[in-house]
Amino acid sequence: MRRLINELPLDELEWLVFPQKHMMLLATRRAAMIISRVRLVAALFAILTPLWIVVDWWVFPRPLWGWLATGRVASSVMLASLAFLYKSSTSMSRAYLALVILFSIPTAFFIFAHSHLYPFHLDGMAAVVQTGYTFLPFVLVAGLSVFPLTVVEGLVFSFPALLAIALPVLINPKVGQLGAFLGTFWLLLVIAVVSTLAGMSQLGFMINLVRQAIRDPLTGSFSRLSGEELLEIQFIISVRSHSPLSVAFIDLDDFKAVNDLFGHEAGDRVLIATAEQIRRKLRTGDMLARWGGEEFVLIMPNTYAGNAVAVLERLRASGLGFRPDGRAITASIGLAERIEDNIGEWRVLVDAADQRMYAAKQSGKDRIMAGPHDLVASSFTGGDVPAPTPHAREPAPRDDPGAVGAP
Repeated sequence: MRRLINELPLDELEWLVFPQKHMMLLATRRAAMIISRVRLVAALFAILTPLWIVVDWWVFPRPLWGWLATGRVASSVMLASLAFLYKSSTSMSRAYLALVILFSIPTAFFIFAHSHLYPFHLDGMAAVVQTGYTFLPFVLVAGLSVFPLTVVEGLVFSFPALLAIALPVLINPKVGQLGAFLGTFWLLLVIAVVSTLAGMSQLGFMINLVRQAIRDPLTGSFSRLSGEELLEIQFIISVRSHSPLSVAFIDLDDFKAVNDLFGHEAGDRVLIATAEQIRRKLRTGDMLARWGGEEFVLIMPNTYAGNAVAVLERLRASGLGFRPDGRAITASIGLAERIEDNIGEWRVLVDAADQRMYAAKQSGKDRIMAGPHDLVASSFTGGDVPAPTPHAREPAPRDDPGAVGAP
């Protein structure tokens, strides 16, 4: 356990238990993986399920094997439909639906088969195969280990199988069957726990891979690739919910001089400290991505430009860190907002913030350019572009206690 805690931060340990805690990039990748594996498992069992009809025909009397064959064919058709007709998605709700369908089909077949097998008192090989049908819930629960699931999800998806095996006893309780039922139920519960642990192990490995893939190895901020993915997702959410979305393009002033005068290792230390300082002051829901070199992009969902400016001003007031010679780090910042700038594509939104950052550089650095400047009108989806409206002021004292919070 200590090793696990060392490998995963405390907040990411919560991801192994509660799916609501997952960051969006992890959720989208996990959803895609779950759906992919659901389709693979469904295709495999769509082929294997009807093959057992030969065994049923061999050992069971005609009325019984006929009913079981009907159930198997129907299950196979539904599994094949799930495998080939269910569309890929990055939505966890779609992933949950796929899992529900996958586990509902064999659960329904188990109940159907048990209702037809129960009245028969068989012996010999027929009794052996009849007993084999009672192990279907064990196969279902063991199958959960294929998917990267949290503790909560593992327990939720194990419940129908536990209920299915308990249902016959609940419907027709017999004292003589109670001991055998408790032993069977306990074994199924143990398998459910083991399968959940296996799913957690997969999820933990996936968390580690996603963290390495989406983070910039130097600063710990989101990488540019993951930042672009986050922007695209947030832009779609903003459009669908008619909510604002602000993007700030942050470029550290005169950073090349740090590398030239003090070396690249000193420059790396400055980047690490500055990124940490920015992240420490961010509000919940804001996301920082390293765009390249000394450039960062700050994504602020559900934030209008005026509120975003207030956040950025408080960020500047709290300070961005210091150079090796003790001078304060400053930044030129360009800000764009989807609704106010009437922008219809996330790349154009970033481009607008980028160009305003350059306008802030040309206007004297260490300032925020939040209004539209003289860009080519075709760069936006809107019409004419007004003149620049820089938000500049003298650098704030570095002992200012202000912190970035919700405006």
